[in-house]
Amino acid sequence: MDVRRVVTGHDASGKSVFVSDQAVAPQPVTGFHRLWGGDDTPQFPDDGSMPRQHMYFPPIGGFRFGMFTLPPDSVAGSDIDAAAGMEDIEAEAPGLLRYMDLSDPGMHTTDTIDFEVVLEGTVILELDDGSEVTLSPGDTVVQNGTRHRWKNGGDTTARLAVFMCGAAHAGVPAP
Repeated sequence: MDVRRVVTGHDASGKSVFVSDQAVAPQPVTGFHRLWGGDDTPQFPDDGSMPRQHMYFPPIGGFRFGMFTLPPDSVAGSDIDAAAGMEDIEAEAPGLLRYMDLSDPGMHTTDTIDFEVVLEGTVILELDDGSEVTLSPGDTVVQNGTRHRWKNGGDTTARLAVFMCGAAHAGVPAP
């Protein structure tokens, strides 16, 4: 499913304007919607152009805004076959694999502070100690660089919006 992205900016006189209104398709391999982000301290892009991004997760001071879906009865990232699809995953989501614990499918730790909102469906957020919380539409999570995995044990697709800020994290080596 495409997601509509409306971007505002400013014209030469400083007046607020709509600079783009377009559908953003999910990435074909990971299904993530890359809605917005940048690697540097945010600045207003008056022309509505997307700030530069080199890696999937943002560096310290960088940010990302996107959406992801979890099909029914699935675990996010558990279907990653690093050997078979590494080039495709790296092309679509540069650096993603280095955060994934391939010995424990779906588990990962990032050097980001994440703000998630459940939009549709029900998801389970599992932490590294096995504790879980079930989240429903409208529920939010502030995730501070914790090791975790996302699961959908239901029979409908779940969709979440996420905003990630790059942060210093002693437990995650810098790229």
